[in-house]
Amino acid sequence: MTQTSRSLRASVVTLLTWAASSTVLAAGATTTFRSLEAESGTLVNGARLVSLTAAPTTRFASPELEASGHAYVALTATGQEVWWTNTTGKPISFINLRASIPDAPAGGGITATLNLYVNGVFRQRLNLNSRQSWLYEGAEYQASDQNPARGRPRAFFDEASAFVVGEPIGPGSTFSLKRDADNTAAFYNIDVIDVENPPPPLPQPANSISITSCGAVADTAPTNGAGNPQARDSTAAIQNCLNQAQAQRKTLWVPPGIFYLKGSDGLVGHGVTIEGAGMWYSTIYRDVPLPYTRGGLGALFQLTSATVRNLHLDSNARSREPVDGAGGAMDITGTNWLAEKLWTQHVLSGFWASGTGGVVRDNRLTSIWADGCNLNNVSMGATVGNHLTATNNFVRGTGDDAMAINSVNYNDTGSGRVFYTAMANATLSNNTLIGAWNGKGLGIYGGSGHRVTDNHVADTARYIGLGLGRFGVNGSDLHSTRVTGNRVERAGGNGFDQGQPALQIGNGGDGQNVGVVDDLYVAGNTVVGALYDGIGFSAASNVVLEQNTVVAPWRNGIVVQPPFYPAPSGSARITANAVQTLGNGAQPFINNSGGFRATLSQNSWQLGRSAGAFRSQPISLPGTLQAANYDNGGATVGYSVLSLNGSASSYRPDGVDLEQTSDEGGGYNVGWTGSGQWFRYTVNVPSAGNYTASFRVASPSGAPRALHLADASGRSLGGDIDVPATGGWQTWTTVTATVRLAAGPQVLTVFQDAPGWNLRRIMFAPR
Repeated sequence: MTQTSRSLRASVVTLLTWAASSTVLAAGATTTFRSLEAESGTLVNGARLVSLTAAPTTRFASPELEASGHAYVALTATGQEVWWTNTTGKPISFINLRASIPDAPAGGGITATLNLYVNGVFRQRLNLNSRQSWLYEGAEYQASDQNPARGRPRAFFDEASAFVVGEPIGPGSTFSLKRDADNTAAFYNIDVIDVENPPPPLPQPANSISITSCGAVADTAPTNGAGNPQARDSTAAIQNCLNQAQAQRKTLWVPPGIFYLKGSDGLVGHGVTIEGAGMWYSTIYRDVPLPYTRGGLGALFQLTSATVRNLHLDSNARSREPVDGAGGAMDITGTNWLAEKLWTQHVLSGFWASGTGGVVRDNRLTSIWADGCNLNNVSMGATVGNHLTATNNFVRGTGDDAMAINSVNYNDTGSGRVFYTAMANATLSNNTLIGAWNGKGLGIYGGSGHRVTDNHVADTARYIGLGLGRFGVNGSDLHSTRVTGNRVERAGGNGFDQGQPALQIGNGGDGQNVGVVDDLYVAGNTVVGALYDGIGFSAASNVVLEQNTVVAPWRNGIVVQPPFYPAPSGSARITANAVQTLGNGAQPFINNSGGFRATLSQNSWQLGRSAGAFRSQPISLPGTLQAANYDNGGATVGYSVLSLNGSASSYRPDGVDLEQTSDEGGGYNVGWTGSGQWFRYTVNVPSAGNYTASFRVASPSGAPRALHLADASGRSLGGDIDVPATGGWQTWTTVTATVRLAAGPQVLTVFQDAPGWNLRRIMFAPR
């Protein structure tokens, strides 16, 4: 079929697509790096996959619960290894590893190395530590004690990064993490590795003052969870230069190196621009004497109407408590401020931000003790938080909400209550929020006119993935907010033994069943693999819930008044939603409230749409999965496409995106690919293990990151698949990936992440 005829046919008919999948799979941040989960790698010499296989029965943590993807690979013996292939199409010169090694017997952490191999040859030792992980709760839930004797540990993982020594890892090369005899930790739990090829350091900008001109001295010793005692304190020098830059209306320049703030003082500025050479090169490191006994700590940066970009911010904090050195990275307010391209780690909060017209964008926040990014109306003594934006940020591993809109109504002070103006018109868009281990993935707490779109929220350990309501008795009510195109994966949790939903709408989300939540539009979102209920309602009124998809929740689909979330009153119009892949005894929709009025229409459970294997027979693997043999059930159940195409209705009544192939052996292929489309297949696998998946593909011009294969929980099984240019729609080639399949009947989904290619079949063979 020609390119021209494809374009004509693609515009013939538009489907009713409940899942609004054209936006769902575009959810999340566009980053300079690619994250490779350990479970997508190849396990060698007894390396073991550990994953969450059932909803937690306790409120307390486990490593698999806190891991991204709720899974990790354990290296517990010499010679064990996990390896990946560089499929990025680019060289890899920088890696960032999220992993866990043991605590010291008495607490306080240890240091150890883990070896990196490239194409089977040793390349370098990576420095890891557990100084900034391993807290213990004991019987006091959510405590931040570092004494192992208390028991019930949490905060297992930390992140460490390094430039690759020698030549970068080339496209197509293999690389691995291997435990050798010189790697002395008792275990290495590998969660995920980020790989990238950073640009060179930025030069000093024109009309700027370098902090070194005021006496700041760069240190070169790696921090590895603690500061260098011999490093020079540059606090006064940097503040002096900042004052000069502010007075002279120049930019403050932070060159490559690690510059220390020793003590409790932060950096204060108004209307100034601060720039570094890049988040991989210019570091400001806060080194607080521990234990810190002088009360609370201000933020590293305390700014008004400022611009900050291209820096790495870090500290030696060991928990969210002041005694352990916890202060924020950036408190900011004022008008039209900007924080961009910052990498922030090991601080109390990444951004605590208020004012009018501020923007937080293109940042990376990893291993944060409390909130990643909190947009509010109280930071730095402000009383407003209007037209604030957080977009294209990557946040992973927070000890509270990864991201939040936090509108405060009042705070009690020693002299009475201080009231604030309710927030208005905040925007959270295209953020990736992963692995909040002690908070929500995304919390929307009060205010009005907010837009929350195209965010990717995944792997909360204890609490709601995406919550809409108000925060406690002193929070603002929530009105007129739109939540669209977000993807919530493997979220919810058993915090406070509540079995919290993945997406929750209404007041009461934080133990306070008070306040008004109304006029909400929640549409086109996808909730995959919820640990308990997919979507829950507590008290809220005038809610529109439409064109959302809930896939494979571990409890029920959509529930009014789930446990611990009372809905004595409220109303919602629930229209054209799809709930699929339910477990035994689970229900697509339940209303447990006699006072909540839910008006239902055109939902999948009302229309009788149900999934099922094509021709009622699961595809047996190892073997061949024909692309045309996707599951029955129709749109949003067996498949989701953007328009009706295809010319093979003689093979399947829907004929969606199918055409006869001229490939050897004949049959049919799936074509008319488009970003956001997907096809689902029911298979049966006798034995769990690693399999080689061979994708038979064709593409005139090629399609990088064209597709990925996922299990029923939405977890990618083999990473992103690149389709090469073959020269034509019916000129075929084969590309391969290693996938790990569970045993037994299961559902696999082929997600189309880019257009411009055809798929005929996938052959699975044991490795």
